[in-house]
Amino acid sequence: MPGFFFFLFCFLALHITISFSSDTLTPTQTLLTNQTLVSPTQVFALGFFSRTNSSWYLGIWYHNISNGPVVWVANRDNPLHNSTGFLTIGENKNMILTTPSGEPVWSSNVTKANNPILQLLDTGNLVLREANVTDPANYLWQSFDYPTDTLLPGMKMGWNLDTGVEKHLTSWKVEGKDPSSGDYSFKIDPRGIPEIFLMNENDRIYRSGPWNGERFSGVPEMQPDTDSIMFDFSYDNHGVHYSFSIGNRSILSRLIVTSGGVLKRRTWVPSSNTWTTFWYAPKDQCDNFKACGSNGLCDSNASPVCTCMRGFSPKNQQAWSLRDGSEGCVRNTNLDCGTDKFLHLEDVKLPETSSVFANRSMNLEECKDLCRRNCSCTAYANIEVTNGGTGCVTWSAELIDMRKYPSGGQDLFVRLAASDADDTGSAGGSHKTNHIGEIAGITASAAVVIVGLVMIFWKKRKVLSISNLKTTPRGSFQRSRELLTSDGVFSTNRENSGERNMDDIELPMFDFNTLTMATNNFSEENKLGQGGFGIVYRGRLMEGRDIAVKRLSKNSVQGVEEFKNEVKLIVRLQHRNLVRLFGCCVEMDEKLLVYEHMENRSLYSILFDKAKKHMLDWNRRFSIICGIARGILYLHHDSRLRIIHRDLKASNILLDSEMNPKISDFGMARLFGANQTEGNTLRVVGTYGYMSPEYAMDGTFSVKSDVFSFGVLALEIITGKKNRGFYYSNDDMNLLGNAWRQWRDGSALELVDSSLGNSYSPAEVLRCIHVGLLCVQERAEDRPTMSSVMLMLSSESALMPQPRNPGFSVGKNPAETDSCSSKQDESWSVNQVTVTLLDAR
Repeated sequence: MPGFFFFLFCFLALHITISFSSDTLTPTQTLLTNQTLVSPTQVFALGFFSRTNSSWYLGIWYHNISNGPVVWVANRDNPLHNSTGFLTIGENKNMILTTPSGEPVWSSNVTKANNPILQLLDTGNLVLREANVTDPANYLWQSFDYPTDTLLPGMKMGWNLDTGVEKHLTSWKVEGKDPSSGDYSFKIDPRGIPEIFLMNENDRIYRSGPWNGERFSGVPEMQPDTDSIMFDFSYDNHGVHYSFSIGNRSILSRLIVTSGGVLKRRTWVPSSNTWTTFWYAPKDQCDNFKACGSNGLCDSNASPVCTCMRGFSPKNQQAWSLRDGSEGCVRNTNLDCGTDKFLHLEDVKLPETSSVFANRSMNLEECKDLCRRNCSCTAYANIEVTNGGTGCVTWSAELIDMRKYPSGGQDLFVRLAASDADDTGSAGGSHKTNHIGEIAGITASAAVVIVGLVMIFWKKRKVLSISNLKTTPRGSFQRSRELLTSDGVFSTNRENSGERNMDDIELPMFDFNTLTMATNNFSEENKLGQGGFGIVYRGRLMEGRDIAVKRLSKNSVQGVEEFKNEVKLIVRLQHRNLVRLFGCCVEMDEKLLVYEHMENRSLYSILFDKAKKHMLDWNRRFSIICGIARGILYLHHDSRLRIIHRDLKASNILLDSEMNPKISDFGMARLFGANQTEGNTLRVVGTYGYMSPEYAMDGTFSVKSDVFSFGVLALEIITGKKNRGFYYSNDDMNLLGNAWRQWRDGSALELVDSSLGNSYSPAEVLRCIHVGLLCVQERAEDRPTMSSVMLMLSSESALMPQPRNPGFSVGKNPAETDSCSSKQDESWSVNQVTVTLLDAR
């Protein structure tokens, strides 16, 4: 019997949690399902909860409120299936939630902490930090970086454009019952002037409007109130974030996305012991995204709610008469750049802004002049309403999702044909229904005269337009859209496609004449480079923005499908190491893409130029290698799409003014499903020296194909030499073979570009060579993933396997010279796979 009690004592000792303070957990402690951490002033609690008694979750809720709502859930999509769970600080110094059998259910990121503790703060933020660290900037991990359906004061949502990491709200599956990820999300679109959208899966259902310095354009009631609430919306080249704070800490307030698709700001009222909704959206028909279509104005105080601006008429009159304005409005008269005027609309929600031009230093008069001179400009406004109105924003496409407010909106100036504008060119309330009484008063004889004059007028305009041969901006936009939405690339049926259509993407369609002027008629002096696809020109738009215009040649390897593919993919990607696409142009036989201009052109133009390569010291080269790796990692793992680039090479790495690398040219890229690991093609398109063996020989491509190309790039950056072809006709080896031989001989540092002298870190160079050789291994399964590559590049202590022999792929064409020529693409067949090699530049 004494032995039994001794055994029972030992058993209980192993399973009784060591006591700990109410708000913290140390590495020697465990939080069980019947225990909680409570913040210092008992505002919030962390513990386990269940809504069905069959699924258990780790979450945070309001502690001193009966049935206090849950504001954060750790394992929302991977619940415990019984009431027993353990939360500890694991061996990797991270938080880990396990089952009784030790199976991990959820964990935070691995840290390098020495003495970490877990603490629940009064803000509702659960933080993992060093015991002696209190600065929020040095937290090892925090729940505020991983919001669920609730935004608390001090919590930020938005984008870090340096890392490509996004934070947004996602509803519960079933309100109050199932915390798993639901269909609705509230997220920021960082393009143009950033806005926040409420989404139902991929469909936008509500738009906040752009930030105007005081509030969102679409939320005029958004004002600081007696709760001392303050709103913060900031954006620059590094990121865009939204948060709110409350001066009176005794006030409990939160913003939530409900499972029914409603945004709510709710505040706790102790006197009535209830949560009160102070604001919600969408709250009326006009809050629905694109309720009145393109160029339509929605006014919830009017009947019907949809109206067309002066100079516009319903696109579908029959549907409009049935009070369905979703197809929007169209112009009555085509624009004439030289004589157009502007319609002044007051107190409106500005149109959707993901593809606008913005300049914060211009005033409204300068903005008007800019829009007037740019024939593609359809409207302009101030960016902010502070200080009497500052900044300039212009639209170059149809105006989407506008509404009229009684007060509190912004001024918008819409381009109109002179014949449709009033005498002064300004009509503050002219969007209302056009003078029905006056029309009814016109006599029949006068009507006949007017109709006759109009017919004569239109005939003359038609003759003029034919003789002038100038395509109107709207016509060019329409043709561009028709081409880009053809063949199912951009489906216009949302129910039949998971992709967004062109109306969702809202990519600006540039007028060909505009690009001709910007590039000085595509002059030789403006030529930046040339490849198998055509020529890239430098250009400058009328507003002063520098651009790069990629003009596809008629014999280009990159045809219509690749062109549409590039537009489709890159317009939805946001990362500091990916080039930005501003717009495109499709007219007749012309296909052009408009990118941000990169001051230092391509990596190829500097790395392999003896007169310029000195600009790339080792620190810059290492930074370029890491930047390329970050960009590929984003494409493979971190973007909302999974993309295989398939044509990574030195000429497709562009460098900005600070030598930051940006991956370009997505014409050959392929989109993968979430669970897809590889694909096959019978048409291999790539460049000498960059193609992986399995891709060149069998047409099989995967993330490991891009890893191979990255390895070649890394070795080229280190050595300053090109990996010409796949083998030489004499006994010399190509770059990969030479690097492999010197690595085995212990003389890898002899590979380093002589222009670097001794101004480099040998350990850092050897680590990069090691990584490069791991990436170019012959067998795809031996190559690391890009996440492993990033870890190896950033950590001196990362374990790195020994590389195996590299892949050399297909043999070199004996007729090829060592020079990198500008010849057209070259093709042959291998294993019944057609291989097309592009110009290496």
